[in-house]
Amino acid sequence: MGEGGETPRVDVVVVGAGPCGLAAAISLQRAGFAVRVFDRECVVSSITQYPTYATFFSTAERLALGGLPFVVPVAKPSRRDALAYYRAAVSHFGLDVRQYETVEAIDGASGAFAVRTRDRHGAAATTLARAVVVATGYWGTPNRLNVSGEDLPHVTHAFREGHHAFLQDVVVVGGGNSAAEAALELWRAGARVTLTHFGPTFDKKIKPWILPDLENRIAEGSIAVRWNCRVAAIEPSAVLLRGALGDEHRIPAQHVYLLTGYAPNTGLLRASGVTIDARTGIPTHTPETLETNVPGLFIAGVVVAGHDANKVFIENGRYHGDRIVARLLGQAPPPAPGISRDLDG
Repeated sequence: MGEGGETPRVDVVVVGAGPCGLAAAISLQRAGFAVRVFDRECVVSSITQYPTYATFFSTAERLALGGLPFVVPVAKPSRRDALAYYRAAVSHFGLDVRQYETVEAIDGASGAFAVRTRDRHGAAATTLARAVVVATGYWGTPNRLNVSGEDLPHVTHAFREGHHAFLQDVVVVGGGNSAAEAALELWRAGARVTLTHFGPTFDKKIKPWILPDLENRIAEGSIAVRWNCRVAAIEPSAVLLRGALGDEHRIPAQHVYLLTGYAPNTGLLRASGVTIDARTGIPTHTPETLETNVPGLFIAGVVVAGHDANKVFIENGRYHGDRIVARLLGQAPPPAPGISRDLDG
């Protein structure tokens, strides 16, 4: 409830304060809509999940929001640069962002939604809105292997930095950017690294400045690699791998990094009546407007792409708000933006 016991009312509620959610809020606010943003965590919490020393694919100008310059002294900004920039963007545009307040339900219909929230102290609230944009990102749920030992204390689905693994045996599971960067940083921190992947080689989208370095470390024997293997079990001091022919290998491991990606959390959309394709994970929506099968309920950011996180990035997802604005104003949708060559493959 608001002051005087009244339920607060806005034009649009945005669920998710990641870069694409913030970009949508900026576009909507510029078009004259009163906007409120909710996030169960902090602003751009997904970026806080990146490795401490991560560098972006994209150049700074392609990560900028609302025309606010993103100025850094190097071509590609770091995690720290991005966190500082997006904090500054929230302040610069005066966005109404409610951090640590989880959206539990979206009730009602177009023109009369009731967004039910709860803060981290348990206090419940309701905000009324004409429209809702769900931009909950891709870091909802890690892709679990569903093997014994996955919840042991030395096993994690995230990588921050390599220092903790100094002089330790580690196993990195995965074949993408996260696994490649983690393997290199762990090796440089003095860990004994084995990288394993169920495929015969690395994923195609690995950063071009990472792959040669990793291939050289493998060729010289600094990093061991096991292709075409799946994790059969995780033990207190080892990982049991199973090859394509059923052969098994026990690899010593005092730290295990399961860098197998994440799946978007679509539970809120489902509960709100949005249908989700069982195979692709894509919410039913009109691509030109991003409006779902529930009138007045829109999606933005990587959740648009379902399970395929390689289709929507900050570079193109930051323009999703413009399509939503056009729909709400009854205008023709803007053309789809391009993305840089590194991302487009």
